[in-house]
Amino acid sequence: MKVIQFTVPVDKSDSVVIQEDILPNFYHYLHRHKEVQISLILKGEGTLIAGNFTQPFKAGDIYILGANQPHLLKGDAKYLKLPNKNNIHAIHIFFDAQQLLAPLNAMPEFVAIHQFLKLTDSSLQLPSNYYQKTAKEIIKISKASGFNRLISFLQLLDYFSKEVKDWRSLSTGFSKKSFSESEGMRMNDIYQYTLENYAEDITLKKIAAVVHLSTYAFCKYFKKHTRKTYLNFLNEIRINEACRRILHGDSESISAIAYATGFNSTITFNRVFKKVTGMSPTTYVKVYKFKVGD
Repeated sequence: MKVIQFTVPVDKSDSVVIQEDILPNFYHYLHRHKEVQISLILKGEGTLIAGNFTQPFKAGDIYILGANQPHLLKGDAKYLKLPNKNNIHAIHIFFDAQQLLAPLNAMPEFVAIHQFLKLTDSSLQLPSNYYQKTAKEIIKISKASGFNRLISFLQLLDYFSKEVKDWRSLSTGFSKKSFSESEGMRMNDIYQYTLENYAEDITLKKIAAVVHLSTYAFCKYFKKHTRKTYLNFLNEIRINEACRRILHGDSESISAIAYATGFNSTITFNRVFKKVTGMSPTTYVKVYKFKVGD
């Protein structure tokens, strides 16, 4: 497998392409495309990887993924057990910013939109307090076509550029969009193996063997492409899952969640959890007002 150069199905009658997914699972392969992507998650949850950024995603999230940004949405493992169910629902908007807006960038009315789109290179997450209005507009755009769709879409971009404050950047300060085919194959295999086996004891020797490298070569390779160590990446994936379990009340205790997500001690779990989230597990529970026994 590799970073798939995904070709968005273009409807010649529309400059703004809509894809609505009501499926058993998300498209979970690492891929990229020349179009900017706006994704509204209406149903489903899992882990988002955009470049070298990772975090849980859930229904109610809206993301803008930059052009040619390698990304994947890995659905929760439970969806694999329900292959005949419509477990997920998402609406994606694709648009080629260069093709669509280049002729308009010189117009003063589009200055704010032009500046905003520069921010999308590293991808963004919409703050939750703007969700209701934005979700309504995205659904409206998805049901429109032709000129009405285009006008509604431009109004959405105008709203993003002038009204929405405190966008969350998905940048970690390092962006590598140009993967060779062999690099893409390796990175996808690393991501897929980690997402599927994070609860196991994944040693450096084991993950290096997945991509046919020595441990030393693997460590250099992963650090070069992500600017983080593999252990840091693995811990982020584990803590993302731990946060999801806490929010869902999937376990009776913090210690049970620690062991279920691949940690061999609660001391290590607590230390890593605070490093990744900035707070202890018990504080996280209190902040989000979920009652999970410690």
